[in-house]
Amino acid sequence: MERARKQLHLNLFLLSTGHHEASWRHPGSAPERAVDVHYYVKLARTAERGLFDSLFLSDAYGLPPTIKYKVLHGLEPFTLLSALAMATERIGLIGTASTTFNEPYHIARKFASLDLISGGRAGWNIVTSTGNTTALNFREEGLPEHSERYRRAEEFLQVATGLWDGWERDALVIDKDSGVYADPDKIRPILHKGAYYTVRGPLNLPPMPQRYPLLVQAGASETGKAFAALAAEAVFTAQHSLEAGKAFYADLKARLPRHGRAPEEVSILPGFCPIIGDTAAEARDKEQALHELTQTEYGLYRLSNLLGLDLSTYPLDGPLPYAELPETAQINSQKGRQQMFLDMARSEGLSIRQLMMRTASSRGHFSMAGTPGQIADAMAQWLEEGAADGFNLMPPYLPEGLDDFVDKVVPELQARGIYRTAYSGRTLREHYGRTAPPRIAAPAAAQAPLRA
Repeated sequence: MERARKQLHLNLFLLSTGHHEASWRHPGSAPERAVDVHYYVKLARTAERGLFDSLFLSDAYGLPPTIKYKVLHGLEPFTLLSALAMATERIGLIGTASTTFNEPYHIARKFASLDLISGGRAGWNIVTSTGNTTALNFREEGLPEHSERYRRAEEFLQVATGLWDGWERDALVIDKDSGVYADPDKIRPILHKGAYYTVRGPLNLPPMPQRYPLLVQAGASETGKAFAALAAEAVFTAQHSLEAGKAFYADLKARLPRHGRAPEEVSILPGFCPIIGDTAAEARDKEQALHELTQTEYGLYRLSNLLGLDLSTYPLDGPLPYAELPETAQINSQKGRQQMFLDMARSEGLSIRQLMMRTASSRGHFSMAGTPGQIADAMAQWLEEGAADGFNLMPPYLPEGLDDFVDKVVPELQARGIYRTAYSGRTLREHYGRTAPPRIAAPAAAQAPLRA
């Protein structure tokens, strides 16, 4: 009897006009609709038609000066995802929320609300935030140090999960005859007092359908991977090649037993930016047309900001000034991404201009131009050779890039027997095969029930 093939998970990374930095200039894009809810409803319904496990909204709390060259503003995720919940039925809804610039009670309550509104489809992309553009909107001293942000994140998550666990499933009695609405013996405060947070609780909402939202993480540094191994149920990662993907996959899966977790408890979803053509030549032409719309000023700012050195005074067609770049240990932002860009430039012998173009579509994620069959073959190879459990799809331009994927690539994946032909569950946890949330080591919750 033939063994069933491993099944692919798909998440849509939903980003305004698309992921190529020049996507807003594409003839089919609509940058004027970047804050139009109806635009996002249509995209979400397309992804649901494509049977995606989930869609994901990133978030930022600051506006960089490169707004001159690119769409960099967006609707607040909880607000937009609540609207999308009412316009869809099955697709999961993952929102980004920072543990550095929020309070645990607020975030726990917002995700509980989203899960209740959506009928169990909420997911939390846990980030610690990067860059002083964000930090200076909250505090004068700028961004906390990298490892401290992750220590704060771990305690933040302990508090949030403690709040979600504060209600027993049968706490709501709703007995009109006796006049008892809820049983206070089954609602407990958390009484948390830690290094960063003091929270009494309990949460002022009943249990959400999933108990916790699906927990997602995207850090690629050593600290980020340690946090993912502890708590994440899905990991968004940037890997530019099959070999890099296999190395990351093996590394992260090997960390899970230290926390009593099995490899199948975490789904690893590398970012993937496909440019789709009916022929390989058409796909290459589409890619070239997008690259011709890129602006050097934006690309230089992007690289300079990531690598920690102003590259505008160096020859564009010369190599990176490796000797003058700060060490990864000195970077207080995206350590994993910085190291990946350096490794890519060295291994491929890229000039500054070539590195800009190489990462214009996907910011270092896996990208390729090809036919629907070629793209499906590449995805199957990553899945079957242990580089991915699925993909975080990053269409280079919207809406056409998503339409092409759903209409042309999804049938190819289904024909290979590696992708669903119908939804089998209704909650986001069911889509990812998660029967129960991870056990997060948390301070002991108060044993005393809630009393007036």
